[in-house]
Amino acid sequence: MEGEEKAYHRESNTSWCCKLFLLLYIALVASASTFTILRNFNLYYHSSQVLGRPGGIVQNYSDALGPATQFFDAQKSGKLVVNRVGWRGDSGLRDGREEGLDLSKGMYDAGDLIKFGFPMAFTATVLSWSILEYGEQMKKVKQLGRAHDSLKWITDYLINAHPSPNVLYIQTTKCWQRPETMTERRPLVQINTSFPGTEVAAETAAAMASASLIFRKIDSSYSKLLLKHAKQLFVFADTYRGSYSISIPQVQQFYNSSGYGDELLWAATWLYHATGEVDYLRYVTEQNGPAFANWGSPSWFSWDDKHAATQVLMSRISFFGAKDLSISMAENIDLQMYRKTAEVFKCGLIPDSPTVTSDRTDNGLIWVEEWNCLQHALSSAFLAVLYSDYMVASQTEMLYCDGKIYKPEDLRSFAISQVVLD
Repeated sequence: MEGEEKAYHRESNTSWCCKLFLLLYIALVASASTFTILRNFNLYYHSSQVLGRPGGIVQNYSDALGPATQFFDAQKSGKLVVNRVGWRGDSGLRDGREEGLDLSKGMYDAGDLIKFGFPMAFTATVLSWSILEYGEQMKKVKQLGRAHDSLKWITDYLINAHPSPNVLYIQTTKCWQRPETMTERRPLVQINTSFPGTEVAAETAAAMASASLIFRKIDSSYSKLLLKHAKQLFVFADTYRGSYSISIPQVQQFYNSSGYGDELLWAATWLYHATGEVDYLRYVTEQNGPAFANWGSPSWFSWDDKHAATQVLMSRISFFGAKDLSISMAENIDLQMYRKTAEVFKCGLIPDSPTVTSDRTDNGLIWVEEWNCLQHALSSAFLAVLYSDYMVASQTEMLYCDGKIYKPEDLRSFAISQVVLD
């Protein structure tokens, strides 16, 4: 059993690193090209834009983006109508049948063929974010359609995994067989009002809300369906608060949760961007920010901790303005707290910053923990590029770090250093 668990961790680490490489390649291709940042996510595919710096496509990152995108194809479960991976075939076609559901789609986490709803939803959320910010650049290098396909493959699964407002199926049982020929039963794990899982429900709400923005102009009916599920899941997550690691102890050996406050803020932030409803903004600021936001205490971005990402996403509002211009003074102060904490995090990444983090190797690679050791390096690089582009697009020229001044280029240089080390 110990050897089996170690094998799982090795394969799972590879899976997460490949997914994060994809997101970083998207950002680096875009930051080196003529990128376009939208003032308002609701204007996705509309004309109101903030233009960034001109430049050419960096071919190395463009070339790497293709194989990184293909990794999602290799992880797919279900009926592969368009199969881009020759050694893969249809699999998992019976998943969910015991509960009268079609859970054949989705993506396997590793060689044990488990579908974990928590990290899968996180993947969908951050992939949506990447497409929203850099979709035009992905289109230029002919990867946008594949990204849409991978995203919908996950959200189709998540929709079917949410058959009623207060029930969400979050996991299939592991199976150490070839996926195309597996014969073992695949019992499901669910959260509900008796066995809550706030972090999973909230992350799934974030995935649905962010994806609804992607599909708004592609398939409006599908977008509305995603938003309906997102709102229901957020109410479920917030009303029946409780960690899935406590409700369902067996998940602790795989994706153990450290808490759910960050996911509630993350989900509400995405719902605000998707709907423009000020109630969601109030939820993230004056109502729950003081309790859950950890202002002034930055943490590492991962599938388990969304604080740093929420701080950057909320900073976006500070950079480009809120949809509702009548926000209160308290809400505006809280928005500044999110941005201030995001900048504390960014200052910790720049190598010669007075507040640089000690969680790095001698050559500068972010190194927080042994398991999945590249996760934090890549996720930090992604947020650094994104924040850099926000600065350029909003004509914010300087980042102040304990008395020292840095520019957007310093954040991009850090991000590149996490991919190519001397």
